[in-house]
Amino acid sequence: MGNPKRKADTFLQPIGEDHPQFVSAVTRAFSILRCFEFGEQYLGNQDIARRTGLPKPTVSRMTFTLSALGYLEYSSPLEKYSLGPAILSLSHAYMKSNDILSIARPLMRELAEYTQAAVMLGTSDGRRMFVLEVCQGDATFHLKLEPGAPVPHGSSALGRADLAVRPQKYFDQYMDDLKQDCDPALWPKIRAGIVQARQDYENYGFCFSLGDWNPDVFAVGVPLVSADRSRILAFNCSGRVSVMTREKLIHDFGPKLVALRNTVYELTNGRF
Repeated sequence: MGNPKRKADTFLQPIGEDHPQFVSAVTRAFSILRCFEFGEQYLGNQDIARRTGLPKPTVSRMTFTLSALGYLEYSSPLEKYSLGPAILSLSHAYMKSNDILSIARPLMRELAEYTQAAVMLGTSDGRRMFVLEVCQGDATFHLKLEPGAPVPHGSSALGRADLAVRPQKYFDQYMDDLKQDCDPALWPKIRAGIVQARQDYENYGFCFSLGDWNPDVFAVGVPLVSADRSRILAFNCSGRVSVMTREKLIHDFGPKLVALRNTVYELTNGRF
């Protein structure tokens, strides 16, 4: 009877379709919305069916319903869909409701100026990260990233910081899933980088991506875990190789990023 209480440490136990409270229809609807990658405008039902693996009749009903609700817009001339204004409303509400952004932003800007690099805050979504905020500290070397941009989980410092604090059971499951999606020729290197990142986090309190995602960029990342262990965010500091040497990351930029994380945690009391 009633709704069972959710466990506080939700990221410890990934929820799948076999969970008794899991609604598959909601999954299908959101899988359609997720088809619209960053910077991509129009998709047809056939494109969506191919990407989601859903039957085309199901996709047709779902896109019709999502359009009626304002989450998609239909273009008659193109016979395709684009994201609708209701998505923007949700995104705006999400960004404005996160006090952590206003708290972290000035600290990130200060560190970006000190390091002459880009300082980012991100959150995980499946097997990738999304940038929530980015502060650029080098006017001549801008990473082409902005809030909402996706970055890979396995090769970026932002993603590795998130994975560094995942419990072993979740981590093992994630690695199994990632292996299935990965090019077999690339998997050994990707796996080694992620495993090393967890070890580096144990040793230093932060982890690295030394040209693994972008060969011109060295980065350091650190996780931020909420007090109730229900959420993980991650900070990173990324810059050109000539500035972001490993020694500087270990002895200067890394510890300063940890200090930034700790300050944000204290100012929010770990609630975000």
